[in-house]
Amino acid sequence: MKTTTAALQLPYPYLLFLGDTTEPSFAKTAFGLRDWVPERCLGEWACEGATVTTGLPRLTPKEACAKGARGLVIGVANIGGMIGESWIPLLVEALAAGLDLVSGLHAKLNDVPQLKEAAVRTGRRLIDVRVPPASIPIATGRKRSGQRLLTVGTDCALGKKYTALALARAFAERGLPVDFRATGQTGILIAGGGMPMDAVVADFEAGAAEVLSPDAARDHWDVIEGQGSLFHPSYAAVSLGLLHGSQPDVFVVCHDPSRKHMVGHPEFALPSLPETIDLTLQLGRRTNPAMRCAGISLNTSAFDATAARELLARESMQLGLPAADPIRKGPEFQRLVDSCLA
Repeated sequence: MKTTTAALQLPYPYLLFLGDTTEPSFAKTAFGLRDWVPERCLGEWACEGATVTTGLPRLTPKEACAKGARGLVIGVANIGGMIGESWIPLLVEALAAGLDLVSGLHAKLNDVPQLKEAAVRTGRRLIDVRVPPASIPIATGRKRSGQRLLTVGTDCALGKKYTALALARAFAERGLPVDFRATGQTGILIAGGGMPMDAVVADFEAGAAEVLSPDAARDHWDVIEGQGSLFHPSYAAVSLGLLHGSQPDVFVVCHDPSRKHMVGHPEFALPSLPETIDLTLQLGRRTNPAMRCAGISLNTSAFDATAARELLARESMQLGLPAADPIRKGPEFQRLVDSCLA
């Protein structure tokens, strides 16, 4: 499996910083790096009071440096992408210990005076990955050559990236030419490049997606990481621009069946799977009339193996589509891959 062209010089191995996080879904960057590039992750560090853990060894920056760490990655993706005030002394400590800082937050490391001064004093780098390229064009809507798959979701932080990575790996294992196209901070850190869609000015969202997934050979697949949800009260604009610009031939709906409302927005219930499929088809066929839904990806981490298998079978029967958990794999996942490639 190829990823997007590596344009970032990232300082790994990493120490993963969890801030003051108490909600696991807000630590998705740390979990994504742990799960998909574990060889780059040495340990974790957090503020006092944080309750989320990746299960990696708890190390101070000095201890991590002694073990070979080169960078501290802010593993938090909080609402608004802000750098917490309580984090700053710990981030300064990491710089002083000899680590570069890497962040995918909306707030920029270089905009924090204490961090900028400490970086100059220690000779360390401040690396912000959530920076879109200059001169993104307006979308044309032109149908591009090659094959494309987009993961879409009923909410944020429930498996779109994991599903895209797992499908891209499965395509590669079947001998298909494939690229994983990263669209968010964690995916970009995993792939070494991509397009931070939620940092792009709204008028250029679809154009950015076209740049991310250019013309390709007829048998080549771009597996594109989805963002947000078309139903999200805050982030639907990003999801729609990505859908129109990526022009997927195939999409897979990602859902967490244990979740009843949107993370951080308890007043908004999650849409149903049929609603999500119908709206995605209605909007996505504007730029690709032949688009189809290949199946469902369920995050069954809250279920034991037997309950997960029963749930997948039930959803598949009700929807008439393959349903799988890409982390559990199994025959259900192979059926989903078959459907994507059909």
